[in-house]
Amino acid sequence: MSVKESNYKYVSYLWDDQEAAKLEGDEVALLIYRSNLLGADLRLTNYGGGNTSCKLNEVDPLTGLETEVMWVKGSGGDLGTLKKSGLAALYVDRLRSLKNIYRGVEHEDEMVDLFNHCIYDLASKAPSIDTPLHGFLPFKHIDHLHPDAAIAIAAAKDGKKITQELFNGTIGWVEWKKPGFELGLSLKKCLDENPGIRGIMLGSHGLFTWGDTAYESYVNTLEVIEICSAYLQENYGKKGPVFGGQKIESATEDNRKKQAALLAPVLRGLCSSKQHMIGHFTDDARVLEFINSNDLSRLAPMGTSCPDHFLRTKISPLVLDIANDADLTDVETLKQKLVPAFEAYRAMYTNYYETCKHDNSPAVRDTNPVVILYPGIGMFTFSKDKQTARVAAEFYTNAINVMKGAEAVSEYTSLPHQEAFNIEYWLLEEAKLQRMPKPKPLTGKIAMITGSAGGIGKAIAKKFVAEGGVVVLNDMNAERLQEAGAEFEKLFGKDSYSTVQLDVTSATDIDKAFSAAALAFGGVDIIVNNAGLSISKPIGDHTEKDWDLLYDVLVKGQFFVTQAAALTMQKQSIGGDIINIVSKNALVSGPNNAGYGSAKAAQLHLSRLNAAELGADHIRVNVVNPDAVISDSNIWAGGWAEGRAKAYGITVAELPSYYAKRTLLNQIILPDDIANACFAFVGGLLNKSTGNILNVDGGVAMAFVR
Repeated sequence: MSVKESNYKYVSYLWDDQEAAKLEGDEVALLIYRSNLLGADLRLTNYGGGNTSCKLNEVDPLTGLETEVMWVKGSGGDLGTLKKSGLAALYVDRLRSLKNIYRGVEHEDEMVDLFNHCIYDLASKAPSIDTPLHGFLPFKHIDHLHPDAAIAIAAAKDGKKITQELFNGTIGWVEWKKPGFELGLSLKKCLDENPGIRGIMLGSHGLFTWGDTAYESYVNTLEVIEICSAYLQENYGKKGPVFGGQKIESATEDNRKKQAALLAPVLRGLCSSKQHMIGHFTDDARVLEFINSNDLSRLAPMGTSCPDHFLRTKISPLVLDIANDADLTDVETLKQKLVPAFEAYRAMYTNYYETCKHDNSPAVRDTNPVVILYPGIGMFTFSKDKQTARVAAEFYTNAINVMKGAEAVSEYTSLPHQEAFNIEYWLLEEAKLQRMPKPKPLTGKIAMITGSAGGIGKAIAKKFVAEGGVVVLNDMNAERLQEAGAEFEKLFGKDSYSTVQLDVTSATDIDKAFSAAALAFGGVDIIVNNAGLSISKPIGDHTEKDWDLLYDVLVKGQFFVTQAAALTMQKQSIGGDIINIVSKNALVSGPNNAGYGSAKAAQLHLSRLNAAELGADHIRVNVVNPDAVISDSNIWAGGWAEGRAKAYGITVAELPSYYAKRTLLNQIILPDDIANACFAFVGGLLNKSTGNILNVDGGVAMAFVR
């Protein structure tokens, strides 16, 4: 069969015959290749959603005889990045023999542990709940995906009829059932009753398709989704305007970003009543079409249909009743409007839990919304980390696509609350949550470190990300900042950081930086005032320009960044940390250092003053005093090293050892040492400490505070 990319309008044909030929004869490699192609197109399936499989004959290591083995995507993971380590391999005959001891749908959860008795490859990933869905079907290659176009039909009131007519009976239909053993049996029953079909639509859920080879399964999957997509496209507008037509107009793009940046910290604070949350904002055109529509008030409370969507987005979103041109600068008035809306949402969610819970249900989880819709502006999502928040936005966008399609061809239907609850508070889902790694100390925390494209600032940013936080990287130097961003993406991934150019002497830049932090993550929890420079000159050589530059960057920069940080933190009402990177020179007198040393002393006392004032808001202000951190530091450029060497009567090359030898510990101080000191303040053990000074100088007796 030869299929050309041009044959597809609504999905991407990515199969490369030359690449596939390299894998010929290795069905598992072809399974991974196919899976990666399917996962690369979000129109086919969403992040982490869906699963694929292949069945082939392998040699049984116990008998030496050939036996049929199924390789299937294991629990967790993502099709787009799937590797062999993400697959489970099971004896097919053992898996199917579990039917003989199955006690019925009330006991189907107990079957999951029995999957482990069917394992063929001892290095397998844990089998997922969808394993029997693949195992009970006889086909060599199977794809189970959650394409928006198919789910739109699956979630339509007339979905079964539409599927029958659209595919002339070649696609079967199975009514909604929670994923598991019973659904696997239902798929087999559907196939037995409809021999020769090319796939099965799962009501409100997704799609199963298959083929004799990896390629045939891939093409069959694309063709079915293409047909669904084309059908929806033909029907948009036939029943009337999409989503009942537009109710309000969007604000301009600039105003959307401005309003979102003003609002995000307030929303984040309200969403963080149980634990610190990270935010994500999007004003995607698909989102705006939905949130600006007449049908928003009818469809949004209904919630989603596909379990994958629902688990990421909660029972329903919170829709804000705020004009898109409202004045959001009056924080107290804004909170007076938002707090009752959040209280009503929490009460709704609590009632949902109490109404639907079972005797053995896990305790109620966070009652705050995940998805917040602001008509005319966009969508906010909040979760434990940036990736989860971003993916929640992607899933709700999928849900919007599903509602749009279902409404175009019929009427949208969502999961009944009890069915939704049975998924959300499923004991197997709870067990999966309990197995997740313990959160790191800075999980849910957002840090902005000024001057973080190199030296001390970059070391602090790396430490904070390694401990679970996200960072807003910034620097005056655009090229240096770009390089730092590329390094962080390679080391930690795209969800670990954002970048913004920042000159701390510019009020405009400071405002832009905090707006960028609000749009990227929802606000800020930790500020490290690290940006600096140094000028070492005798008193007679100091110019007014030198003096102003030192005080503008070190003192005014620290103050106005702190001022902006305090405003954001006060909006959030969840406290925060400000760490000022000062210097041993704030406490120790030395030659050729009048401007720099006095500016550092001003930074130090300013920190005390800010600590005294901001404590009422649970904002801690502390100081780290480094000394002689030479590695990758901009401070040592521009003549400072030469100036200090001249003052001490040594060469520049001798400076590191000179500084080390004059300390009590005889140690060279590195950027990582300063990063560790900053983490000590924010890592959770010193939450009741403010106004403190931590010297990281190897031990300079003259700098002892007491």
